[in-house]
Amino acid sequence: MTYQLPTPARPLNIGTRGSLLALAQANEVRDRLAAAFDLPFEAFTIVVIKTTGDKIIDRPLKEIGGKGLFTREIEAALLDGSIDIAVHSMKDMPTLQPGGLLIDTYLPREDCRDAFISPHLKSIAELPEGAIVGTSSLRRRAQVKLRRPDLEVVEFRGNLQTRLKKLDDGVAEATFLAMAGLNRLKMDDVPQAAVHPDDMLPAIAQGAIGVERRIDDSRAADMLAAIHDRATGEQLAAERAFLATLDGSCETPIAGLAELNGTEMRLRGQVLRPDGSDAIGDDVTCAISDGAEAGEAMARKLLAEAGPGFFDWRE
Repeated sequence: MTYQLPTPARPLNIGTRGSLLALAQANEVRDRLAAAFDLPFEAFTIVVIKTTGDKIIDRPLKEIGGKGLFTREIEAALLDGSIDIAVHSMKDMPTLQPGGLLIDTYLPREDCRDAFISPHLKSIAELPEGAIVGTSSLRRRAQVKLRRPDLEVVEFRGNLQTRLKKLDDGVAEATFLAMAGLNRLKMDDVPQAAVHPDDMLPAIAQGAIGVERRIDDSRAADMLAAIHDRATGEQLAAERAFLATLDGSCETPIAGLAELNGTEMRLRGQVLRPDGSDAIGDDVTCAISDGAEAGEAMARKLLAEAGPGFFDWRE
């Protein structure tokens, strides 16, 4: 070891968004690093950075710039040295990082499923005809409309607590959240039912925490290697290759999930029209080592299958 470990006098600065969930994720990274290197919590500083996506909460994400809304300011701080590492929900991350930055550390993945949230109902099937469902996710909106065209889907921006309050206020009869977020915040009191991936394929990388660093920071690289979860990295290599080959923006409803079994991986992918009028998908099994290649191949297959008319809503 040719570098100095962090100390309370010279702490490692961890950048994060300021929501309760983001802070819980940053604290998990800190806790794992502290345990791995036998360091006190005081050897780390959590630095809260407000992003564009946090500041603008009255408009749909696709109207204000798509992917990168929750990362640009954090990555700028990483590049200028204000922070040493950055903690992200991987489902919010663009598939390409700015020059000089790298994500090669993932924590063990939490529950990747979506959660159906309603004070009175247990599933989307129980919703009465014409019921109002709230979500800010293009993917969830499209998947709901694909399955239940009769439902009305309204915009539901804001953090987890804000969305739950909207539900309590009767703005909608149900919403969807990530099981991972509910688990990390220990929100067992929220009326929830996990949705099986067969019924609603999750977002790419849902439930995964990634840690970003500067490529030339050898201390951060060595420290983060100690907490990296290989299985999560293998899953995300396939899922993010699928996403990157398709379209990494927030404007296209895309879902995907890689599951490991021994030396094999099952990879499922789905692309939908935003109004839920159509969807195409695939399901393949491959060697784990071939996951990224399989993700790319699946994306190319679906693009060919979709044909020119499938994406005409982009024009």
